[in-house]
Amino acid sequence: MSFRRLIPALLLAGAAAAMASGAPAATLAIGNGAEPGTLDPQKTSGAWETRITRSLFDRLIDYDVDGSLVPGLAESWRISDDGTVYTFHLRDARWSDGEPITANDAVFALRRLLAPATANHNANLYYAIHNARAVNTGKAEPATLGVSAPDDRTLVVHLDQPAAYFLQALAMSEAAPLPEHLIERAGTAWTEPGTLVSSGAFTLEAWRPQAFVRVARNPRFYAADSVALDGATFYPIDDAGAALNRFRSGELDIAYSGVPAAKFDWVKQHLGDALRVGPLVAEYFYMFNLRDGQPLADPRVREALNLAVRRDVITQQLLGMGQRSSYWYVPRATAGGTRGRMAFAEESPEARLQRAQALMREAGYGPEHPLPLTLRYNTLEDHKKIAVAVAAMWKPLGVEVDLVNSEAAVHYAAVAAGDFQVARYGMVATVDDPYDFLNAYADGGSAARSSGYHDADYDALVERSTQTLDPAARARLMTRAEQRLLDDYALLPLYDYVSAHLVAPGITGWQSTPTDVHPLRYIQIED
Repeated sequence: MSFRRLIPALLLAGAAAAMASGAPAATLAIGNGAEPGTLDPQKTSGAWETRITRSLFDRLIDYDVDGSLVPGLAESWRISDDGTVYTFHLRDARWSDGEPITANDAVFALRRLLAPATANHNANLYYAIHNARAVNTGKAEPATLGVSAPDDRTLVVHLDQPAAYFLQALAMSEAAPLPEHLIERAGTAWTEPGTLVSSGAFTLEAWRPQAFVRVARNPRFYAADSVALDGATFYPIDDAGAALNRFRSGELDIAYSGVPAAKFDWVKQHLGDALRVGPLVAEYFYMFNLRDGQPLADPRVREALNLAVRRDVITQQLLGMGQRSSYWYVPRATAGGTRGRMAFAEESPEARLQRAQALMREAGYGPEHPLPLTLRYNTLEDHKKIAVAVAAMWKPLGVEVDLVNSEAAVHYAAVAAGDFQVARYGMVATVDDPYDFLNAYADGGSAARSSGYHDADYDALVERSTQTLDPAARARLMTRAEQRLLDDYALLPLYDYVSAHLVAPGITGWQSTPTDVHPLRYIQIED
Protein backbone atom coordinates (compact mmCIF):
# COMPACT_ATOMS: atom_id res chain seq x y z
CA MET A 1 0.00 0.00 0.00
CA SER A 2 1.43 3.40 -0.89
CA PHE A 3 1.75 6.02 1.80
CA ARG A 4 -0.43 8.42 -0.20
CA ARG A 5 -3.31 5.96 -0.15
CA LEU A 6 -2.78 5.38 3.57
CA ILE A 7 -3.25 9.03 4.58
CA PRO A 8 -7.07 9.07 4.90
CA ALA A 9 -6.82 6.02 7.13
CA LEU A 10 -4.15 7.77 9.20
CA LEU A 11 -6.35 10.79 9.78
CA LEU A 12 -9.42 8.72 10.55
CA ALA A 13 -7.42 6.53 12.89
CA GLY A 14 -6.02 9.62 14.61
CA ALA A 15 -9.54 10.94 15.08
CA ALA A 16 -10.67 7.57 16.38
CA ALA A 17 -7.81 7.47 18.86
CA ALA A 18 -8.75 10.95 20.05
CA MET A 19 -12.38 9.94 20.47
CA ALA A 20 -11.33 6.86 22.44
CA SER A 21 -9.56 9.12 24.96
CA GLY A 22 -12.58 11.41 25.18
CA ALA A 23 -11.26 14.15 22.88
CA PRO A 24 -13.38 15.86 20.20
CA ALA A 25 -13.62 14.07 16.85
CA ALA A 26 -11.71 16.82 15.01
CA THR A 27 -8.75 16.70 17.36
CA LEU A 28 -5.25 16.65 15.91
CA ALA A 29 -3.01 13.95 17.42
CA ILE A 30 0.52 15.28 18.02
CA GLY A 31 3.67 13.46 19.12
CA ASN A 32 5.19 16.24 21.19
CA GLY A 33 8.64 15.00 22.22
CA ALA A 34 8.51 15.09 26.03
CA GLU A 35 6.34 15.50 29.10
CA PRO A 36 5.83 19.18 29.95
CA GLY A 37 7.23 20.24 33.28
CA THR A 38 4.78 23.14 33.48
CA LEU A 39 2.10 24.96 31.49
CA ASP A 40 3.00 28.30 33.04
CA PRO A 41 4.29 30.08 29.90
CA GLN A 42 6.84 32.06 31.93
CA LYS A 43 8.38 28.93 33.46
CA THR A 44 8.69 26.66 30.43
CA SER A 45 12.11 25.61 29.15
CA GLY A 46 11.51 23.57 25.99
CA ALA A 47 9.78 23.62 22.60
CA TRP A 48 7.56 20.71 23.68
CA GLU A 49 6.07 22.98 26.35
CA THR A 50 5.75 26.16 24.30
CA ARG A 51 3.90 24.27 21.54
CA ILE A 52 1.15 23.82 24.11
CA THR A 53 1.32 27.22 25.80
CA ARG A 54 1.24 29.02 22.44
CA SER A 55 -2.14 27.44 21.80
CA LEU A 56 -3.43 28.58 25.20
CA PHE A 57 -2.04 32.12 25.51
CA ASP A 58 -2.13 34.67 22.74
CA ARG A 59 0.62 37.28 22.57
CA LEU A 60 0.50 40.94 21.67
CA ILE A 61 2.34 39.94 18.49
CA ASP A 62 1.69 36.60 16.78
CA TYR A 63 3.38 34.43 14.16
CA ASP A 64 1.66 33.72 10.86
CA VAL A 65 1.89 30.36 9.08
CA ASP A 66 5.09 31.41 7.27
CA GLY A 67 6.82 32.68 10.42
CA SER A 68 6.20 36.38 9.78
CA LEU A 69 4.96 38.65 12.57
CA VAL A 70 1.28 39.66 12.58
CA PRO A 71 -1.03 41.42 15.05
CA GLY A 72 -2.21 39.32 17.99
CA LEU A 73 -3.94 40.76 21.03
CA ALA A 74 -2.50 44.08 19.90
CA GLU A 75 -4.34 45.07 16.73
CA SER A 76 -1.81 47.83 16.04
CA TRP A 77 1.31 49.48 17.46
CA ARG A 78 3.55 52.49 17.00
CA ILE A 79 7.31 52.78 17.57
CA SER A 80 8.93 56.14 18.32
CA ASP A 81 11.50 57.51 15.88
CA ASP A 82 14.37 56.70 18.25
CA GLY A 83 13.13 53.12 18.72
CA THR A 84 12.68 53.39 22.50
CA VAL A 85 8.91 53.81 23.00
CA TYR A 86 6.42 51.16 21.87
CA THR A 87 2.70 51.95 22.09
CA PHE A 88 0.31 49.02 21.61
CA HIS A 89 -3.43 49.26 21.03
CA LEU A 90 -5.20 46.12 22.22
CA ARG A 91 -8.23 44.67 20.46
CA ASP A 92 -11.50 43.95 22.27
CA ALA A 93 -10.80 40.41 23.51
CA ARG A 94 -11.78 38.25 26.48
CA TRP A 95 -10.36 35.48 28.60
CA SER A 96 -12.05 32.12 28.26
CA ASP A 97 -13.96 32.83 31.50
CA GLY A 98 -15.48 35.94 29.94
CA GLU A 99 -13.35 38.54 31.74
CA PRO A 100 -11.92 41.28 29.47
CA ILE A 101 -8.25 41.11 28.49
CA THR A 102 -6.77 44.49 29.35
CA ALA A 103 -3.49 46.33 29.06
CA ASN A 104 -3.12 45.83 32.82
CA ASP A 105 -2.90 42.06 32.16
CA ALA A 106 0.05 42.79 29.87
CA VAL A 107 1.69 45.02 32.50
CA PHE A 108 1.17 42.34 35.14
CA ALA A 109 2.68 39.66 32.89
CA LEU A 110 5.80 41.64 32.00
CA ARG A 111 6.43 42.54 35.63
CA ARG A 112 5.97 38.89 36.62
CA LEU A 113 8.27 37.79 33.77
CA LEU A 114 11.10 39.93 35.14
CA ALA A 115 10.47 39.18 38.82
CA PRO A 116 13.39 37.13 40.28
CA ALA A 117 10.99 34.57 41.79
CA THR A 118 9.71 33.63 38.33
CA ALA A 119 13.24 32.63 37.22
CA ASN A 120 12.35 32.93 33.55
CA HIS A 121 15.27 31.54 31.54
CA ASN A 122 14.89 34.18 28.80
CA ALA A 123 14.40 37.15 31.10
CA ASN A 124 17.48 38.93 29.80
CA LEU A 125 15.91 39.16 26.34
CA TYR A 126 13.75 41.86 27.90
CA TYR A 127 16.54 43.82 29.55
CA ALA A 128 16.08 46.59 27.01
CA ILE A 129 12.92 47.60 28.91
CA HIS A 130 13.63 50.41 31.35
CA ASN A 131 14.73 49.04 34.73
CA ALA A 132 14.30 45.41 33.60
CA ARG A 133 17.78 44.29 34.66
CA ALA A 134 17.41 45.91 38.08
CA VAL A 135 14.02 44.25 38.57
CA ASN A 136 15.27 40.84 37.43
CA THR A 137 18.28 40.98 39.76
CA GLY A 138 16.23 42.04 42.75
CA LYS A 139 17.61 45.56 42.90
CA ALA A 140 14.29 47.25 42.07
CA GLU A 141 10.62 46.51 42.57
CA PRO A 142 8.58 45.16 39.60
CA ALA A 143 6.40 48.27 39.78
CA THR A 144 9.38 50.32 38.53
CA LEU A 145 9.55 48.41 35.22
CA GLY A 146 9.12 50.67 32.19
CA VAL A 147 5.62 49.46 31.27
CA SER A 148 2.32 51.23 31.83
CA ALA A 149 -1.36 51.08 30.88
CA PRO A 150 -2.81 54.58 30.36
CA ASP A 151 -6.15 52.87 29.76
CA ASP A 152 -7.58 49.36 29.34
CA ARG A 153 -6.69 49.20 25.65
CA THR A 154 -3.29 50.92 25.60
CA LEU A 155 0.09 49.52 26.65
CA VAL A 156 3.22 51.68 26.62
CA VAL A 157 6.69 50.13 26.88
CA HIS A 158 9.77 52.31 27.42
CA LEU A 159 13.18 50.92 26.41
CA ASP A 160 16.54 52.22 27.57
CA GLN A 161 17.99 51.57 24.12
CA PRO A 162 16.68 50.30 20.77
CA ALA A 163 16.34 46.53 20.39
CA ALA A 164 16.06 45.17 16.87
CA TYR A 165 14.51 41.93 18.10
CA PHE A 166 11.97 43.41 20.53
CA LEU A 167 8.79 42.67 18.55
CA GLN A 168 9.98 39.09 18.15
CA ALA A 169 10.53 38.91 21.92
CA LEU A 170 6.93 39.99 22.47
CA ALA A 171 5.79 37.19 20.14
CA MET A 172 7.25 34.61 22.54
CA SER A 173 4.90 32.53 24.68
CA GLU A 174 6.43 33.85 27.90
CA ALA A 175 5.53 37.45 26.97
CA ALA A 176 1.81 36.75 26.68
CA PRO A 177 -0.55 38.78 28.86
CA LEU A 178 -1.66 36.69 31.84
CA PRO A 179 -4.94 36.56 33.81
CA GLU A 180 -4.03 38.57 36.90
CA HIS A 181 -7.51 38.02 38.36
CA LEU A 182 -6.99 34.23 38.29
CA ILE A 183 -3.33 34.04 39.36
CA GLU A 184 -3.92 36.20 42.41
CA ARG A 185 -6.81 33.94 43.44
CA ALA A 186 -5.50 30.47 42.52
CA GLY A 187 -1.76 30.89 43.14
CA THR A 188 0.41 28.05 41.84
CA ALA A 189 -2.70 26.00 40.94
CA TRP A 190 -3.73 28.45 38.24
CA THR A 191 -2.47 26.24 35.37
CA GLU A 192 -4.47 23.16 36.38
CA PRO A 193 -7.27 21.81 34.15
CA GLY A 194 -10.58 23.28 35.20
CA THR A 195 -8.85 26.35 36.64
CA LEU A 196 -6.67 27.77 33.84
CA VAL A 197 -8.26 30.42 31.63
CA SER A 198 -7.00 31.13 28.12
CA SER A 199 -6.61 34.03 25.75
CA GLY A 200 -5.54 31.85 22.82
CA ALA A 201 -7.37 29.76 20.26
CA PHE A 202 -7.62 26.80 22.66
CA THR A 203 -8.37 26.05 26.30
CA LEU A 204 -6.87 23.38 28.53
CA GLU A 205 -9.29 20.45 28.70
CA ALA A 206 -7.19 17.73 30.34
CA TRP A 207 -3.65 16.92 31.45
CA ARG A 208 -2.84 13.36 32.36
CA PRO A 209 0.89 13.30 33.26
CA GLN A 210 3.00 10.99 31.09
CA ALA A 211 -0.09 10.29 28.95
CA PHE A 212 -1.39 13.40 27.17
CA VAL A 213 -2.33 17.07 27.31
CA ARG A 214 -5.57 17.89 25.54
CA VAL A 215 -6.75 21.32 24.42
CA ALA A 216 -10.15 22.31 23.02
CA ARG A 217 -11.24 25.20 20.84
CA ASN A 218 -11.82 28.40 22.81
CA PRO A 219 -15.20 29.88 21.79
CA ARG A 220 -14.22 33.25 23.30
CA PHE A 221 -11.02 33.59 21.24
CA TYR A 222 -11.33 36.81 19.26
CA ALA A 223 -10.88 34.94 15.95
CA ALA A 224 -12.64 31.70 16.96
CA ASP A 225 -14.62 31.56 13.69
CA SER A 226 -11.37 31.16 11.73
CA VAL A 227 -10.09 28.20 13.82
CA ALA A 228 -10.73 24.91 11.99
CA LEU A 229 -9.67 22.41 14.66
CA ASP A 230 -11.92 21.40 17.53
CA GLY A 231 -8.83 20.61 19.56
CA ALA A 232 -5.49 18.86 19.77
CA THR A 233 -4.00 16.11 21.90
CA PHE A 234 -0.28 16.31 22.71
CA TYR A 235 1.41 13.00 23.52
CA PRO A 236 4.76 13.10 25.41
CA ILE A 237 6.74 10.68 23.23
CA ASP A 238 10.49 11.19 23.64
CA ASP A 239 11.49 8.01 21.77
CA ALA A 240 11.80 8.83 18.07
CA GLY A 241 11.32 5.21 17.01
CA ALA A 242 8.11 4.94 19.03
CA ALA A 243 6.85 8.23 17.57
CA LEU A 244 7.58 6.96 14.05
CA ASN A 245 5.72 3.71 14.68
CA ARG A 246 2.71 5.52 16.11
CA PHE A 247 2.66 7.88 13.13
CA ARG A 248 2.78 4.95 10.72
CA SER A 249 -0.05 3.20 12.56
CA GLY A 250 -2.25 6.29 12.35
CA GLU A 251 -2.18 7.19 16.03
CA LEU A 252 -0.41 10.50 15.28
CA ASP A 253 -1.10 13.14 12.65
CA ILE A 254 2.06 15.12 13.46
CA ALA A 255 5.24 13.68 14.99
CA TYR A 256 7.75 16.29 16.12
CA SER A 257 10.25 13.65 17.23
CA GLY A 258 9.34 10.93 14.74
CA VAL A 259 12.41 10.82 12.51
CA PRO A 260 15.24 8.77 14.06
CA ALA A 261 18.53 9.50 12.35
CA ALA A 262 19.10 5.79 11.73
CA LYS A 263 15.84 5.59 9.76
CA PHE A 264 16.01 8.91 7.95
CA ASP A 265 16.72 7.35 4.54
CA TRP A 266 13.89 4.87 5.04
CA VAL A 267 11.50 7.65 6.06
CA LYS A 268 12.55 9.72 3.07
CA GLN A 269 11.89 6.78 0.72
CA HIS A 270 8.65 5.47 2.20
CA LEU A 271 7.07 8.48 3.93
CA GLY A 272 8.36 11.23 1.66
CA ASP A 273 4.96 12.93 1.41
CA ALA A 274 4.93 13.35 5.19
CA LEU A 275 8.58 14.29 5.80
CA ARG A 276 9.12 18.02 6.40
CA VAL A 277 12.79 19.06 6.56
CA GLY A 278 13.89 22.68 6.79
CA PRO A 279 16.59 25.01 8.13
CA LEU A 280 16.31 25.82 11.80
CA VAL A 281 17.74 28.61 13.92
CA ALA A 282 18.97 26.18 16.56
CA GLU A 283 22.28 24.85 17.86
CA TYR A 284 23.19 21.46 19.37
CA PHE A 285 26.09 21.82 21.78
CA TYR A 286 27.62 20.53 24.99
CA MET A 287 27.55 22.97 27.87
CA PHE A 288 30.55 23.05 30.21
CA ASN A 289 30.42 23.74 33.93
CA LEU A 290 33.12 26.41 34.25
CA ARG A 291 32.94 27.09 37.98
CA ASP A 292 36.05 27.09 40.16
CA GLY A 293 36.91 23.60 41.31
CA GLN A 294 35.46 21.96 38.20
CA PRO A 295 37.92 20.28 35.78
CA LEU A 296 36.50 22.38 32.93
CA ALA A 297 37.48 25.58 34.70
CA ASP A 298 40.86 24.86 33.03
CA PRO A 299 40.75 26.32 29.47
CA ARG A 300 43.33 23.74 28.31
CA VAL A 301 40.88 20.94 29.07
CA ARG A 302 38.04 22.77 27.31
CA GLU A 303 40.16 23.32 24.21
CA ALA A 304 41.33 19.69 24.19
CA LEU A 305 37.78 18.36 24.39
CA ASN A 306 36.78 20.57 21.47
CA LEU A 307 39.77 19.54 19.39
CA ALA A 308 39.16 15.81 19.84
CA VAL A 309 35.54 15.77 18.65
CA ARG A 310 35.10 14.84 14.97
CA ARG A 311 31.92 16.68 14.19
CA ASP A 312 31.63 15.40 10.62
CA VAL A 313 31.44 11.83 11.92
CA ILE A 314 28.44 12.84 13.99
CA THR A 315 26.61 14.79 11.29
CA GLN A 316 27.36 12.51 8.34
CA GLN A 317 27.66 9.02 9.81
CA LEU A 318 25.48 9.08 12.93
CA LEU A 319 22.78 11.50 11.82
CA GLY A 320 22.84 12.12 8.07
CA MET A 321 19.78 14.37 7.99
CA GLY A 322 21.46 17.49 6.64
CA GLN A 323 22.80 18.87 9.94
CA ARG A 324 25.79 21.18 9.50
CA SER A 325 28.93 20.50 11.52
CA SER A 326 29.43 23.51 13.75
CA TYR A 327 32.60 25.31 14.79
CA TRP A 328 30.55 28.28 15.95
CA TYR A 329 27.81 29.04 18.44
CA VAL A 330 25.31 31.14 16.47
CA PRO A 331 23.71 28.91 13.79
CA ARG A 332 24.49 29.95 10.23
CA ALA A 333 20.75 30.13 9.40
CA THR A 334 20.34 33.00 11.87
CA ALA A 335 19.58 36.44 10.44
CA GLY A 336 22.01 39.20 11.34
CA GLY A 337 25.34 38.16 9.83
CA THR A 338 27.29 36.87 12.87
CA ARG A 339 30.29 34.83 11.66
CA GLY A 340 32.54 33.69 14.52
CA ARG A 341 34.51 30.45 14.07
CA MET A 342 36.85 28.22 16.07
CA ALA A 343 40.46 28.61 14.99
CA PHE A 344 41.11 24.90 14.40
CA ALA A 345 38.20 24.35 11.99
CA GLU A 346 40.45 23.72 8.96
CA GLU A 347 43.05 21.55 10.74
CA SER A 348 43.24 17.82 10.08
CA PRO A 349 41.77 15.41 12.66
CA GLU A 350 45.27 14.03 13.30
CA ALA A 351 46.74 17.44 14.05
CA ARG A 352 43.84 18.29 16.33
CA LEU A 353 44.19 15.07 18.30
CA GLN A 354 47.94 15.55 18.79
CA ARG A 355 47.42 19.05 20.13
CA ALA A 356 44.52 17.90 22.32
CA GLN A 357 46.70 15.21 23.90
CA ALA A 358 49.48 17.72 24.53
CA LEU A 359 47.05 20.12 26.22
CA MET A 360 45.71 17.37 28.45
CA ARG A 361 49.26 16.41 29.48
CA GLU A 362 49.92 20.05 30.38
CA ALA A 363 46.77 20.00 32.50
CA GLY A 364 47.95 16.83 34.28
CA TYR A 365 45.77 14.25 32.55
CA GLY A 366 46.33 11.31 30.23
CA PRO A 367 45.70 7.56 29.93
CA GLU A 368 47.81 6.92 33.06
CA HIS A 369 46.16 9.80 34.94
CA PRO A 370 42.60 9.78 33.59
CA LEU A 371 40.11 12.59 33.95
CA PRO A 372 36.69 11.32 35.11
CA LEU A 373 33.87 13.34 33.57
CA THR A 374 30.09 13.07 33.86
CA LEU A 375 28.16 13.74 30.66
CA ARG A 376 24.43 14.34 31.07
CA TYR A 377 21.91 14.01 28.25
CA ASN A 378 18.12 13.88 28.05
CA THR A 379 16.23 10.86 26.80
CA LEU A 380 16.39 10.39 23.04
CA GLU A 381 18.16 7.67 21.10
CA ASP A 382 20.11 10.15 18.95
CA HIS A 383 21.35 11.99 22.07
CA LYS A 384 22.61 8.68 23.41
CA LYS A 385 24.38 7.78 20.15
CA ILE A 386 26.12 11.15 20.07
CA ALA A 387 27.14 10.93 23.73
CA VAL A 388 28.60 7.43 23.23
CA ALA A 389 30.51 8.62 20.14
CA VAL A 390 31.91 11.70 21.88
CA ALA A 391 32.99 9.60 24.87
CA ALA A 392 34.91 7.33 22.47
CA MET A 393 36.57 10.37 20.81
CA TRP A 394 37.68 11.65 24.22
CA LYS A 395 39.11 8.29 25.33
CA PRO A 396 42.56 8.83 23.66
CA LEU A 397 42.88 11.95 25.84
CA GLY A 398 42.58 9.89 29.00
CA VAL A 399 39.01 10.99 29.66
CA GLU A 400 36.73 8.46 31.32
CA VAL A 401 33.11 9.42 30.71
CA ASP A 402 30.18 8.46 32.90
CA LEU A 403 26.97 8.87 30.88
CA VAL A 404 23.90 10.01 32.84
CA ASN A 405 20.53 9.89 31.13
CA SER A 406 17.26 11.40 32.42
CA GLU A 407 13.99 12.57 30.97
CA ALA A 408 13.86 16.15 29.72
CA ALA A 409 12.35 17.90 32.76
CA VAL A 410 14.85 16.30 35.14
CA HIS A 411 17.77 16.94 32.78
CA TYR A 412 17.06 20.64 32.29
CA ALA A 413 16.38 21.14 35.98
CA ALA A 414 19.85 19.72 36.71
CA VAL A 415 21.41 21.98 34.08
CA ALA A 416 19.63 25.05 35.45
CA ALA A 417 20.90 24.18 38.93
CA GLY A 418 24.50 23.78 37.69
CA ASP A 419 24.42 20.10 38.67
CA PHE A 420 26.61 18.79 35.83
CA GLN A 421 30.11 18.76 34.40
CA VAL A 422 29.23 18.39 30.71
CA ALA A 423 25.60 18.54 29.58
CA ARG A 424 23.88 18.09 26.26
CA TYR A 425 22.01 21.27 25.33
CA GLY A 426 19.85 22.29 22.41
CA MET A 427 19.13 25.96 21.99
CA VAL A 428 16.24 26.68 19.62
CA ALA A 429 15.97 30.39 18.91
CA THR A 430 12.96 32.19 20.27
CA VAL A 431 13.85 35.22 18.14
CA ASP A 432 15.62 34.99 14.80
CA ASP A 433 18.51 37.20 15.87
CA PRO A 434 22.07 36.44 17.09
CA TYR A 435 21.30 38.27 20.31
CA ASP A 436 19.09 35.38 21.42
CA PHE A 437 22.14 33.08 21.49
CA LEU A 438 24.82 35.54 22.56
CA ASN A 439 22.79 37.04 25.37
CA ALA A 440 22.31 33.59 26.92
CA TYR A 441 26.02 33.59 27.84
CA ALA A 442 26.02 37.24 28.94
CA ASP A 443 25.63 38.27 32.56
CA GLY A 444 22.21 37.12 33.78
CA GLY A 445 21.60 34.84 30.78
CA SER A 446 20.34 31.29 31.16
CA ALA A 447 23.55 29.67 29.85
CA ALA A 448 25.71 31.97 31.97
CA ARG A 449 23.76 31.06 35.09
CA SER A 450 23.91 27.32 34.33
CA SER A 451 27.57 27.18 33.28
CA GLY A 452 29.05 29.82 35.56
CA TYR A 453 30.55 31.70 32.58
CA HIS A 454 31.44 35.34 33.12
CA ASP A 455 33.47 37.72 30.97
CA ALA A 456 32.92 41.45 31.37
CA ASP A 457 34.38 42.23 27.92
CA TYR A 458 32.02 39.72 26.30
CA ASP A 459 29.08 41.27 28.17
CA ALA A 460 30.09 44.73 26.97
CA LEU A 461 30.24 43.64 23.31
CA VAL A 462 26.80 42.03 23.52
CA GLU A 463 25.39 45.13 25.22
CA ARG A 464 26.91 47.48 22.61
CA SER A 465 25.42 45.39 19.81
CA THR A 466 21.91 46.03 21.13
CA GLN A 467 22.48 49.79 21.03
CA THR A 468 23.79 49.82 17.46
CA LEU A 469 21.24 50.57 14.76
CA ASP A 470 23.50 50.11 11.72
CA PRO A 471 23.14 46.43 10.64
CA ALA A 472 26.73 46.04 9.40
CA ALA A 473 28.27 47.60 12.51
CA ARG A 474 25.99 45.49 14.69
CA ALA A 475 27.05 42.30 12.87
CA ARG A 476 30.72 43.14 13.47
CA LEU A 477 30.12 43.64 17.20
CA MET A 478 28.19 40.39 17.50
CA THR A 479 30.89 38.53 15.58
CA ARG A 480 33.53 39.86 17.96
CA ALA A 481 31.43 38.73 20.92
CA GLU A 482 30.91 35.26 19.48
CA GLN A 483 34.60 34.93 18.63
CA ARG A 484 35.54 35.81 22.21
CA LEU A 485 33.23 33.08 23.51
CA LEU A 486 34.69 30.57 21.05
CA ASP A 487 38.29 31.52 21.75
CA ASP A 488 37.55 30.88 25.41
CA TYR A 489 36.19 27.42 24.52
CA ALA A 490 33.29 28.14 26.85
CA LEU A 491 31.20 25.42 25.18
CA LEU A 492 31.50 22.60 22.66
CA PRO A 493 29.35 23.23 19.57
CA LEU A 494 28.45 20.13 17.56
CA TYR A 495 26.03 21.04 14.77
CA ASP A 496 23.37 23.38 13.44
CA TYR A 497 19.99 21.73 13.63
CA VAL A 498 17.57 21.10 10.83
CA SER A 499 13.93 20.54 11.58
CA ALA A 500 12.70 17.07 10.57
CA HIS A 501 9.09 16.31 11.38
CA LEU A 502 6.33 14.06 10.10
CA VAL A 503 3.12 15.76 9.03
CA ALA A 504 0.34 13.80 7.34
CA PRO A 505 -0.17 15.22 3.81
CA GLY A 506 -3.88 15.69 4.51
CA ILE A 507 -2.96 18.49 6.94
CA THR A 508 -2.76 22.08 5.69
CA GLY A 509 -1.69 25.28 7.41
CA TRP A 510 1.59 23.75 8.67
CA GLN A 511 4.78 25.15 7.17
CA SER A 512 8.49 24.75 8.00
CA THR A 513 9.91 27.98 9.45
CA PRO A 514 13.37 28.92 10.79
CA THR A 515 11.99 29.26 14.33
CA ASP A 516 9.93 26.02 14.08
CA VAL A 517 6.72 27.73 15.21
CA HIS A 518 3.48 26.22 13.84
CA PRO A 519 0.36 27.91 15.27
CA LEU A 520 -2.49 25.45 15.77
CA ARG A 521 -5.05 28.12 14.94
CA TYR A 522 -4.14 27.87 11.22
CA ILE A 523 -4.01 24.08 10.87
CA GLN A 524 -6.75 22.17 9.10
CA ILE A 525 -7.40 18.50 8.33
CA GLU A 526 -8.49 18.15 4.72
CA ASP A 527 -10.82 15.37 3.61
